[in-house]
Amino acid sequence: MLHAFSAFVSLKNMVGSLIIVPTPIGNLGDITLRALEVLKSVDLVLAEDTRTSGNLLKHFQISTPLRSYHMHNEHRVLDQLVSRIKAGDTLALISDAGTPGISDPGFLLIRECIQEGISVTCLPGPTALIPALVNSGFPSDRFVFEGFLPPKKGRQTRLQLLAKESRTLIFYESPHKLLRTLTQFIAHFGAERQLTVSRELTKIYEETIRGSVAEVLSHFEKHPPKGELVIVVEGFK
Repeated sequence: MLHAFSAFVSLKNMVGSLIIVPTPIGNLGDITLRALEVLKSVDLVLAEDTRTSGNLLKHFQISTPLRSYHMHNEHRVLDQLVSRIKAGDTLALISDAGTPGISDPGFLLIRECIQEGISVTCLPGPTALIPALVNSGFPSDRFVFEGFLPPKKGRQTRLQLLAKESRTLIFYESPHKLLRTLTQFIAHFGAERQLTVSRELTKIYEETIRGSVAEVLSHFEKHPPKGELVIVVEGFK
């Protein structure tokens, strides 16, 4: 604890910096003490959805000002935020859930801050892909995180490139696209390739469905999926 606290004190005293703060993907108990202290101490919290993040801060009795930062305005507000940090403010960046920059806004601001010589720190914390990977039982020493597949253009090409990938594959998917994705997996990976689909990780209805692509597709045809999904696919053998 002494080492962790000392590390935080040095972080808290930094001015003109950007701190990336992971937030829970479902279970509020997963937030870290360090994340809470940072969110309390910074000058401004950048949030993907201020309503969602406002509820999070309210739950932990944090009154730090919030400002929207999402995929629709990140280019427009980038220069303003960098100027504010260079003027001496310390900003925290959070997303609706998980670690910013992992299939969420954050990359543009982080890159710009680095190019401007601004200190950037990322706290460790929740992200959906690691629990799903470890829980899959597939090799985790080497893996490929693909995030969301392209919605249309480039989707088939991407799957063709991944068909012979020997490392474990990880995808994010939305419930209404899962059946389509699994059907495409059969076409490119084969019906017998093993995979897992984890949904509602850390929440009360968390579950992981395991089996071949064909078996998992059959399951979700009978039981329409709900909640956020992580698909982990065994590598090509």
